[in-house]
Amino acid sequence: MSHNAYSPVLIIGAPRSGTNMLRDVLCELEGVATWPCDEINYIWRHGNVRYPSDEIPSERATPAIQAYVKKQFVWVAKRYQASTVVEKTCANSLRVPFVDRAVPDAKYIYICRDGIDTTGSAKLRWTAKLDIPYLFEKVRFVPLADLPYYGTRYLWSRVYRLFSREKRLAFWGPALDGMDDILERHSLNEVCALQWQRCVENAEAAFAEMPDDKVIRIRYEDFVRQPKQELTKVLDFIGVRASDDQVANAVAGVSSKSIGKGRASLSDDEVARLDALVGETLERYGYRG
Repeated sequence: MSHNAYSPVLIIGAPRSGTNMLRDVLCELEGVATWPCDEINYIWRHGNVRYPSDEIPSERATPAIQAYVKKQFVWVAKRYQASTVVEKTCANSLRVPFVDRAVPDAKYIYICRDGIDTTGSAKLRWTAKLDIPYLFEKVRFVPLADLPYYGTRYLWSRVYRLFSREKRLAFWGPALDGMDDILERHSLNEVCALQWQRCVENAEAAFAEMPDDKVIRIRYEDFVRQPKQELTKVLDFIGVRASDDQVANAVAGVSSKSIGKGRASLSDDEVARLDALVGETLERYGYRG
């Protein structure tokens, strides 16, 4: 197989929506591969490293950036002899038109989960302790020219956590337009809910403008309850062939036990406040009431 003959498949979803799970399931199948780290936001932001948020407009996907991103996909296809290269970076939910300009032949899997559930899960990441092995997995894919910028930001985030009243990092997850103001005005739970809301609303607005054959929409709750059926639908859409046994093996570790776990970690008052904040979006996706 020529390493240029690969199909790019991009998983789009807000943080804690099952994007990791879906990527890992797909990569259990022969001919499907991804980067040997969690996310590659460093690659997507190369050339726009100082842009103030992850909501990067499409016109910033210049020909040079398009060529750079393609080179990274080709690297994965060549290294793993993959016919399908799967990529998952949650911040891409905020900038689908930019991503689509950078990778114009991509197909998208858009996964959505209850925003209250994701909030209960995401707040734990905002307060997580230093994970050295995880850091070293990702740092290999930081463009050399961008290392000083990210090194300074990472150090500041860790120092901030030491003095923060909520014991949180200075930043985590997709960076929204107006993020500093959001962090100043809202509790950590509310910040997580607003991140979810902006991710799903930006993504849905972008996908509404795309042909139906570019995107398949799935719900996290459906996938973890009926993984074989849902994965079969996804594979048909992205053109990956797999036997029933291969599908069953790929989803063997999928569990529905996390449904409702994030909600259960929040008090009734906290849930009510979040519902007042992002309730319209929850209702649109069938997660209210």
